[in-house]
Amino acid sequence: MKKVRLWLLVFLCMMAVFQVLLTEELLESAHRRNCFSYETAFRNLRNHNLTKDQVNTFFNNAGSDMEGFCELLTMYFASDCQMTDPKLLKKQVADAKKYRGNEFTEINGYVKSVWCDLLCFPVGKIAGKPEDNVVFENSWMQSRTFGGDRGHEGTDIMASENVRGIYPVYSMTDGVVENIGWLRLGGYRIGIRSPSGAYFYYAHLAEYAKDFQIGETVSAGTFLGFMGDTGYSDVEGTTGNFAVHLHMGIYLNDKDGTEFSVNSYPMLSYLWERQGGALR
Repeated sequence: MKKVRLWLLVFLCMMAVFQVLLTEELLESAHRRNCFSYETAFRNLRNHNLTKDQVNTFFNNAGSDMEGFCELLTMYFASDCQMTDPKLLKKQVADAKKYRGNEFTEINGYVKSVWCDLLCFPVGKIAGKPEDNVVFENSWMQSRTFGGDRGHEGTDIMASENVRGIYPVYSMTDGVVENIGWLRLGGYRIGIRSPSGAYFYYAHLAEYAKDFQIGETVSAGTFLGFMGDTGYSDVEGTTGNFAVHLHMGIYLNDKDGTEFSVNSYPMLSYLWERQGGALR
């Protein structure tokens, strides 16, 4: 009887240990599956729901290292913008790299593409009128109706003086001119592909600074033209359908080559704050 009881006790202990190990394995398996949500990260990458304080916190924690900043931002997007503590994000980054490396690397690559090449706010001072300024707000996916119902895929930088052809527009990044000329919606526009792969779209220009050519290399700060009010027409040169402003859009291509837009407001806000919240 004692032997039976002993064996029963040993069996129960072994079952308890097995149950603990099984529970740990199930929890670990669930963590591997859930430590990084590609779909959530991609949706929030596009929306870029990010405050100036969060940008500063992530940059400061990363020691102003852009690679580290982009990793924190990638994980922040994957957490559905709920996790803001850099220490917790760093731990999640390590797990995501370990268990969901390919998905993490893809989203992180997109994040780096839109952040790593930023050097210059795209609008400068008016010659002889240093007091004139610009304003802009987060208008991502607000309703637009010209050409059919659609969401606004960019940020409008509005002129305090509603006069076309006086506010200079500069390239935000180094890059290569990929598109130039008239578009029905964008009017006179220029599109520049940055070294990291993002496409920067400057629309509604009054005129170009020069005769840019497709494939031409530009540097951050290159004078592209003047802010205007061209567009919303099939007739080239149409003006006056809206107030003078620069529409600034940022686009990426996914791994299959399909283009998608990213909210440009946080990047513009970052550059604006970096130059002291005033035109230069």
